Amino acid sequence: MLLIFVTCFSFILFFRYSLPIKPLPPWASEMRLLSFYFWKDFSILFPFAKNTLFNVLSPKKVNNTSSTLSFSTSKKNQSMMMIEEGMSVLDLPNLALECILERLEPAGLCNMACVCTYLKDMCLSDHLWENHMKKRWGRIIGHAAVKQWHLQIATKKESNYFLSGHKGRGLLMGYLCKLWPPVMFIRHASYADDDVDDANKMESSSQPPVDSIVSCYRALETGKFWFPAQVFNRENGHVGFMLSCYDADLSYDSHTDTFQARYPPHGRRAAAIEIGVSWDRLRAPPVETSPHDLHVSDCLNDLRPKDHIEIQWRRNKQFPYGWWYGVVGHLEACDGNISYCHCHESDTVVLEFNQYTPGSRWRHTMINRKFHREEGNEADGFYGGIRKLYHKDEISMWQQFWPAEILE
Repeated sequence: MLLIFVTCFSFILFFRYSLPIKPLPPWASEMRLLSFYFWKDFSILFPFAKNTLFNVLSPKKVNNTSSTLSFSTSKKNQSMMMIEEGMSVLDLPNLALECILERLEPAGLCNMACVCTYLKDMCLSDHLWENHMKKRWGRIIGHAAVKQWHLQIATKKESNYFLSGHKGRGLLMGYLCKLWPPVMFIRHASYADDDVDDANKMESSSQPPVDSIVSCYRALETGKFWFPAQVFNRENGHVGFMLSCYDADLSYDSHTDTFQARYPPHGRRAAAIEIGVSWDRLRAPPVETSPHDLHVSDCLNDLRPKDHIEIQWRRNKQFPYGWWYGVVGHLEACDGNISYCHCHESDTVVLEFNQYTPGSRWRHTMINRKFHREEGNEADGFYGGIRKLYHKDEISMWQQFWPAEILE
């Protein structure tokens, strides 16, 4: 015990007098700490000095801590980089991917369809394009346009089968086989088969199915599909067609964002063509009645004064019908008082067209509620079927074309 005490005491004396080390002032530790944070900020501003000045000037204890922090940070960055490099849109679940695709505009879907075959099949699916079709074209595409599109698809399929058929050997090629010399036909058929196969491969790889919604959307946007619809105030709002709506075949012009309208011929007159028809002048046909046929009126018993209606009218029986806006008026014997009005009980219905001045022959007409068919003459024209307007949207659409001045 004494030996241990003497040894320790002698070591303390030797250390005290042989190595005089003064304690550091309090600012030294603070300066060390401040310098560490200073160089840390410096390394952020100047990344090239991060691995030199920061590591050299920082104390060993801080070095160990900073190295641990930098190692964990770099490990996280590497893992994030691995996720970023390895993760792609195709790794998402189908439900998440569909939610993303549903929020894309048509141009975005077309761009995504060019990435790969898998995304092409998803981006061209009908349930994605159905919403875009309704949003852009739903107001002017009616049942008649849908029927016309299906007829066009069937015609295209029949023509393809007639020309090429299965592996390019359709009815036309079979007929030519009987006319051409065998050697020449074999040579031509081999070239034709190669061309048809290549064309079919390119078409199948680059184009969606002909009966898909995206094909119809593209045909509408490019103006290749002429569809039936109706045009308000035809021929650029000619005074003779104010507050009227006529059937026409329409083609969209993407350069001007307008339509070209092709009206059916009037008697011996050629078909009229109008360009620059705006979107607000179009509507889908509310009924499936042809413009050359009389519409069967099913609302005659419900007509009362102040009801809004549209009625078929044509100049003569060689012309197609157009729809004209009007309202139901009071009989001449009625003073217009609602409390004493019995006009709805009468078989005679007064139709008023208030866009014309009082006294004009176009101001009003009368029809029979029970036996109404086409009525009129060559001088005043012929009045046909009647539709009652129940919805405010239809009424406001007519009233937005009300002329600035009363017509004669």
